[in-house]
Amino acid sequence: MKSLGIIPARFGSTRFPGKPLVKIAGKCMIQRVYEQAAKSNLTEVIVATDDRRIADVVVGFGGRFCMTGSELQSGTDRCAQTLYKTETNPDIVINIQGDEPFIDPSTINMLIDSFSNPNAEIATLYTHFAKFEDVESPNRVKMVVDKSGSVLYFSRSVIPHQNPQADVSVYKKHIGLYGYKTSVLKQITKLKISSLEKLEKLEQLRWLQNGFLIYAYSCDDIGIAIDTPEDVIKAEIFLKQNS
Repeated sequence: MKSLGIIPARFGSTRFPGKPLVKIAGKCMIQRVYEQAAKSNLTEVIVATDDRRIADVVVGFGGRFCMTGSELQSGTDRCAQTLYKTETNPDIVINIQGDEPFIDPSTINMLIDSFSNPNAEIATLYTHFAKFEDVESPNRVKMVVDKSGSVLYFSRSVIPHQNPQADVSVYKKHIGLYGYKTSVLKQITKLKISSLEKLEKLEQLRWLQNGFLIYAYSCDDIGIAIDTPEDVIKAEIFLKQNS
């Protein structure tokens, strides 16, 4: 299958403006994400951005970019617009978070390989929580799946209900990478915002609420995501410890 990796990279982050261009040990974050993605089995990798400064940096390190509209509300919308604006015609699209500079290429490959399942329309990943305080955080999205690996629900609340006697590893932490069949990506970006999405502020609930199947696969934790300036310090410490 022909697979296109798209890295949405928006300049105007509310919590961390200019985040894709922040330097981690001397190298811009968007370059780190791009280079990790390029090591995977993806046929092609493109940065989808709404800002010329990010595009110029991508060109500078030899990457490919697509300019997308600043009015787009989500990374999924940015992926869909990239698909329409480029001449590529992939079988599947992998949406790679632009703030995951240490993403393992094998994790991306896992998403690509998941589409050997003929029933897969959308695929995503999870890992297991290690601390209950993370389970309780609304910033850490939880999920439950059925026996086949199909997602039943995502929530910012603790799901299933927190049981003091349960092992913390029972709780699944959503990893926000997605794979989509190209035809499905085109469909889901035409859907209206759903009632569950409004409540939880999670766009993937729009897809579930409209009957799309999302399969989830277990993976190792993908490292430090850069959400705030303080995370940059953590990332540089992580690099030193793992160099």
